[in-house]
Amino acid sequence: MKRTITLLLLFFALLSVSAKVKITRIDPTDWYVGMKDPTLQLMVYGEGIRDAEVSTDYPHARIDSLVRLDSPNYLLVYMNLEGAQPGEMRLQFKLNGSKLTERYVLHARAQAAEDHKGFSQSDVLYLLMPDRFANGDTGNDVVRDMRDGLCDRSQPSLRHGGDLAGISRHLDYFTDLGVTALWFTPILENDAPSFEQKASSYHGYATTDYYRVDPRFGTNADYCALIRDCHKRGLKVVMDMIFNHCSSYHPWQQDSPSRDWFNHPGYGLQTSYKLTPVLDPYAADIDREETTDGWFVASMPDLNQRNPHVMRYLVQNSIWWIETASIDGIRMDTYPYADRKAMAAWMKAIDTEYPYFNSVGETWVTEPAYTAAWQKDSRLSTENSYLKTVMDFAFFDRLTLARDEETDDWWKGFNRIYNVLCYERVLRACLELYANPSSVLAFIENHDTDRFLGEGRDTTALKQALALLLTMNRIPQLYYGTEVLLNGTKQVTDGYVRRDFPGGFPGDTHDCFTASGRDDAEQGMFSWLSRVLHWRQGCEAVTQGTQKQFIPYKGVYVLCRQWKGKTVMTVLNGRRSDNELDVRRYAEVIGSHDTAQDVTTGATIDLTRNVPLTARQALILTF
Repeated sequence: MKRTITLLLLFFALLSVSAKVKITRIDPTDWYVGMKDPTLQLMVYGEGIRDAEVSTDYPHARIDSLVRLDSPNYLLVYMNLEGAQPGEMRLQFKLNGSKLTERYVLHARAQAAEDHKGFSQSDVLYLLMPDRFANGDTGNDVVRDMRDGLCDRSQPSLRHGGDLAGISRHLDYFTDLGVTALWFTPILENDAPSFEQKASSYHGYATTDYYRVDPRFGTNADYCALIRDCHKRGLKVVMDMIFNHCSSYHPWQQDSPSRDWFNHPGYGLQTSYKLTPVLDPYAADIDREETTDGWFVASMPDLNQRNPHVMRYLVQNSIWWIETASIDGIRMDTYPYADRKAMAAWMKAIDTEYPYFNSVGETWVTEPAYTAAWQKDSRLSTENSYLKTVMDFAFFDRLTLARDEETDDWWKGFNRIYNVLCYERVLRACLELYANPSSVLAFIENHDTDRFLGEGRDTTALKQALALLLTMNRIPQLYYGTEVLLNGTKQVTDGYVRRDFPGGFPGDTHDCFTASGRDDAEQGMFSWLSRVLHWRQGCEAVTQGTQKQFIPYKGVYVLCRQWKGKTVMTVLNGRRSDNELDVRRYAEVIGSHDTAQDVTTGATIDLTRNVPLTARQALILTF
């Protein structure tokens, strides 16, 4: 009997040891007081932590509820921090007689919410892919204990070694060029193995940690320091985020917090990539479900934004990066693929907390009305998205077609641009297509499309496209390397439109970061674009003015911007032959002006007679 009792006591002692509180991580890693919304969700992860009790004695910190999920290793702690001050909060966890105290830091906010200014029409965004831009630290090309140990520039779909240090080294390049904001493709950890040693997640769109910069790019501190340096130079930084999906190697996939954390676990449904069912009032249920609940690819599981705990985690992550790194904007990948109501709630939360911040959603449909329906306050949708900026794929699509066409008297060439812009005010008196056209992001190419140049170097067409992009009523976005004639198509793989920036990597013999390293064509394009970009920074007619366009006439398309007596007149010859601008036709904007200055060359243009135009010439006239 005595031996039995001893064994039982030993058993319970061992049970007590095994039930000791263990915490592996808490998300968010730290937080900020003084938020308009004082509530906070803590995701606590640790073996058996689900059944723990939690308390705190921190002044004005209250635990509202504990949510015990399906996995025994997660516990959600919902708190209210109204009135709490900055400091170190102690969280006490109790489990089966075992106790653990975790220290959790609450910070003071570095700046008021109203001081977080987002990007706007006054900016020009420069999109770059960190892995392909510049390698400033070869020591992090391969990081020990990460699943992908490959870095091979000869393979277009593997990592090439670009990092934050490389970007930091070339900040003067951006100011010399004249852009005002940088958009990096995702910089968060993507810890997944390469696929058959031929492809990897170098692009960053398969997140494995929402609170950690990928070590192959640098550290969180490196990212914050880079942003501070950008701000010193007048450069804003836009952060790329993905709420629709994460990586199949995210810890949530290895140990899912709950059965409904993902849609169709185990790759049970593939998305159709068709976005129209989301807004289609006649859409079949299966079509809508495939769009929003299907997995993007087999390696990117679809997050269930209808789960309020999932969405709270993601909303907080956005706020944390705004506060921690002082980012100036968010670009949200695959926006319509996620749950519509949940994404609207995210945007409303951000807008409430930061009224002057800006976020842009990737809305990849080429019909203007569909894109417009996703913009904040659109009357084309029954539900407000609260998304201030949408991506203008309609403009991209029409311009791509116009590039290879002659402008006729009706439909082709720059008529396509004229038509897509005229739809912005349908039935002017009663309905506007875009609630705010000046907050639409336009582009001629990006990391998911063929380069505008294709495999060639047609600078005449490129200058026309850029002249229009930089003067129309839009927020313009450039893609890295366009200014030095980087080209490529996706015919084989996306990697060919994501080529390394020349001069950014050790051993490069061709250096496009310096004027001396560029060939004549590259320097010519860089100088032309730089001249226009620097002029645009101080041109209120472009950044604030009204817009007027003329039907393409004899192959010539004219778009004007006007503000406080100043006029910008963009003239595009849509024909591959010499032409002329009939000045009498544009008397309503030219008025009594006899001359104008061409921004692209500095030349003075005589407006008392028709202006000769060479084949595919672009003029930006000011008077």
